Amino acid sequence: MADEQALDEVVTFTSDLIRIDTTNRGGGDCRERPAAEYAAARLAEAGLEPVLLERAPGRTNVVARLEGSDPSADALLVHGHLDVVPAEAADWSVHPFSGEVRDGVVWGRGAVDMKNMDAMILAVVRAWARQGVRPRRDVVIAFTADEEDSAEDGSGFLADRHAHLFEGCTEGVSESGAFTFHDGDGRQLYPIAAGERGTGWLKLTARGRAGHGSKVNRDNAVTRLAAAVTRIGEHEWPLRLTPTVRAALTELAAVYGIETDLTDVDALLDKLGTAAKLVEATVRNSANPTMLDAGYKVNVIPGEAVAYVDGRFLPGTEDEFRATLDRLTGPDVDWEFHHRETALQSPVDSPTYRRMRAAVEEFAPEGQVVPYCMSGGTDAKQFSRLGITGYGFAPLKLPEGLDYQALFHGVDERVPVEALHFGVRVLDRFLRTA
Repeated sequence: MADEQALDEVVTFTSDLIRIDTTNRGGGDCRERPAAEYAAARLAEAGLEPVLLERAPGRTNVVARLEGSDPSADALLVHGHLDVVPAEAADWSVHPFSGEVRDGVVWGRGAVDMKNMDAMILAVVRAWARQGVRPRRDVVIAFTADEEDSAEDGSGFLADRHAHLFEGCTEGVSESGAFTFHDGDGRQLYPIAAGERGTGWLKLTARGRAGHGSKVNRDNAVTRLAAAVTRIGEHEWPLRLTPTVRAALTELAAVYGIETDLTDVDALLDKLGTAAKLVEATVRNSANPTMLDAGYKVNVIPGEAVAYVDGRFLPGTEDEFRATLDRLTGPDVDWEFHHRETALQSPVDSPTYRRMRAAVEEFAPEGQVVPYCMSGGTDAKQFSRLGITGYGFAPLKLPEGLDYQALFHGVDERVPVEALHFGVRVLDRFLRTA
């Protein structure tokens, strides 16, 4: 059982890490090294031998291995990223890099995404060192750079260049799972992620004939691009149910006493009420236009126009996704992957999933654990190159009214102290038995 010092340390570590500004603005504009050195020092104090690794100066990753008691058991990867998305201080109630603890809540960028989980990992490992605890399996701990951009300096670099550090790892756990989802009718759901949609960030390029803005021009690149972007934005993607999403719908229907009719998923989602938010983004692929870039003067028709689209595809649907984009962009617009990562799917009947469920149920017996598929992605995509099956498991017990998912990349990101305490207890329980 996690001791009182671990409960104190998880708050301190969360606050300290938030105060280290690791804003990732993309394109290599980030410096995680101070946070990596902080995490490595805490691990070293617990008797581990962390390794610091960089692909580019300042883009630092930390890896350490804790030996388990059963050398024949597969190893488990526990990972969290150190970078955070930008935050505009003027928009916040509390400075986003203050790490302030106010009225039992830790404030700042990274409080839920995901310096809280980084702190939980550190607190648990240090508690084990004090108590002489060894897990059954080897536990490989990784704190990564660059998750909030391409992961090329982080988990991608580690998977491609330092695979030996993850030898024996067959499964991994990280962010975006085992948090409290309040449905508004008194039920508390705890979704554990067992899949991710693939990432398909797209660059669209239309070319035409440059010319004077006052002249007739039927080869206008902006017009061609706008038409393609409109087709993509208005496209209704067909229903595609993966095993993880089927399991999620089936278990949610059971919680609500609803007949599981997967022949009419939209009607089933309507019956689930607010709980549908856990599933609705993952029953289909998606492609949302996000950026436009064309022209340099109002009276000049440019010869080229560019757009970017955030595309996501379910496991087993990438070929369909590509073919659909070919059709929607048409003959006058080219498209390519600006960034692509695979879709993931993990079994919900595995011993590891059952142990995660049991750990949550021990400390939240009033809750209902259900599987779900993430609409976005995590570092688990890159680690999957090493044959590591990934789950989202960063436990938090949250009060009603605190919208966990809205806090991701949102203003006034924060996490209650009690949620961190819950997370340490659950993570400790799971990792001991995993």
